[in-house]
Amino acid sequence: MKSSRLGMLSLGLALIAAPAFAQADKVIAKVDGMNITEREIALATEDLGERLAQLPDERKRDEVVNYLVDLKLGAKAAAAAKIADTPDFAARLAYFREKIMLDQYLTAEAKKAATPEAAKKLYDETTKALAPEEEVNARHILVEDEAQAKAIVERLKKGEDFAKVAAELSKDPGSGKEGGSLGWFTKDRMVPEFAEVAFKLAKGQVSDPVKSQFGWHVIKLEDKRNKPLPDFASVKPQIDQYLERKAQQDMIVSLREKAKVERLDQPAAPAAPAPVPAEPKKP
Repeated sequence: MKSSRLGMLSLGLALIAAPAFAQADKVIAKVDGMNITEREIALATEDLGERLAQLPDERKRDEVVNYLVDLKLGAKAAAAAKIADTPDFAARLAYFREKIMLDQYLTAEAKKAATPEAAKKLYDETTKALAPEEEVNARHILVEDEAQAKAIVERLKKGEDFAKVAAELSKDPGSGKEGGSLGWFTKDRMVPEFAEVAFKLAKGQVSDPVKSQFGWHVIKLEDKRNKPLPDFASVKPQIDQYLERKAQQDMIVSLREKAKVERLDQPAAPAAPAPVPAEPKKP
């Protein structure tokens, strides 16, 4: 009776797991009677990585199937040539077995570390420690010489619209068509001569001509603020990646610290000389 119940339980568990397992191992192609399954498709897709990234989505699956066909045929030919019986094959198999085991172990440990709670804690600690950084929103007009820049300042003093004059005269290909708008920027993003003047202006103020390596600028400050911090959702992928990499590095360091590593391909380090005994003090 007990054996019968255990048999029924095992069958029940098998039936519950069967749909997912069957889907993963569903045969989608055959080559010389050898099966190609959905599980192999997934593994090959992960392995091919960058090679598939260059292809349009509609071609990727066919590329993977064709790759697996070649792989199966090549492996069959290699088996017939008894490649698996060579010492080199055995060494490579052992090496890649250990490598895959390590990769999967580190991936599993990394996932444990990158929890939503850990990510939010790191975000809160990092943003709390950041000093506020000032940024400005400005426009500029770039011309070739000082005389042109001074003439532009005079036109602006008479009430002409800054954006209109920038669109007419600015030599900056990036901002000229946008009325000279540079958007929001921090001090370190601009050349020093430009940044020093821009960050000293008051809101709405127009500068005198400013010389830089690019020419002569007339700057108008639109607004100032402390640079807003990125919200948690926008940086969570980078935080998760950091937590995962740190967990993997910590794991490797921990394993190495606990291990006894012996280098047999290098001569042993010379023993430290015995300390010279101090002379006894005279009475």
